[in-house]
Amino acid sequence: MTMSDPIADMLTRIRNANTAKHDTVDVPSSKMKLAIAQILLDEGYIKKYDILDDGAFKTIHITLKYGEDKNHKIITGLKRISKPGLRVYAGKEELPKVLGGLGIAIISTNQGVITDKKARELQVGGEVLAFVW
Repeated sequence: MTMSDPIADMLTRIRNANTAKHDTVDVPSSKMKLAIAQILLDEGYIKKYDILDDGAFKTIHITLKYGEDKNHKIITGLKRISKPGLRVYAGKEELPKVLGGLGIAIISTNQGVITDKKARELQVGGEVLAFVW
């Protein structure tokens, strides 16, 4: 199976595991996916992630986060914005706000993969990878 959009695959795996109320989800590793996992951790959307190395390739083992009971999801939505067929870029002036600032936009900039808030601080634009809320 060839994969044209590994980031969309990662977000879909997290979304599906979250909907099915799984505790963990495994995603094939890449630098971009590790950066996204780190942002999800820093922003409090996931409990933790570990990198599993089984020789041939690495896997990111993500532990999902829920509220008091599993019915209260922390991640209510994940949406891929920029796709391989239609890239979406935003300059520093038009960085998106997700749910009026309640969610985050994950943006790939020349400063690395960062949130929309950090991009505003650094006064940089970039490719809008995904929205999380």
